[in-house]
Amino acid sequence: MDASSPLMQAFFAKLQQISHYDPDRDLPERLEVHSSEAHWIGEEITHNPGRIGCLPALPAKTLEIFLQEIPGGGTTDLQRHTHETIHYVVDGAGHSEIGPREVGWRAGSFVYTPPWVWHRHYNEGATTAKMLTIEASRLLDALALGRRESAGLVSYRDYMARPDARRA
Repeated sequence: MDASSPLMQAFFAKLQQISHYDPDRDLPERLEVHSSEAHWIGEEITHNPGRIGCLPALPAKTLEIFLQEIPGGGTTDLQRHTHETIHYVVDGAGHSEIGPREVGWRAGSFVYTPPWVWHRHYNEGATTAKMLTIEASRLLDALALGRRESAGLVSYRDYMARPDARRA
């Protein structure tokens, strides 16, 4: 490939940027983002009754931070993904199926979901459960290793009993 090609020029520019990186000079413009700036997406995109508040103004390169809401008596879908996730419960109480295990949670709890494990969250209260979700999905997406699957609104036990269940 010719060194003057646009692709090679972009590659050389990236190398220059890396070699001249200065953490103080190269700080992102925004270092604070308020939750009121969340862009809320609902069931039409998430395919579960909860909603997700995306914070695209956060300049994180490897982490994704979401606000998550599960309506009273509601659930998320049964899903798995290649990244690990930590949910911090801001408000509400319920339980999660994480593989064959069930764990209870309440405001102040941290709930850990390991990579590629089927999981589903259940709000046992009458009011909306609120969680802060932190995951390393951007890093895995940048490495072309990110993957998500949903089995829909089914329990772990019922899904695993199906002959077509994806176990690996």
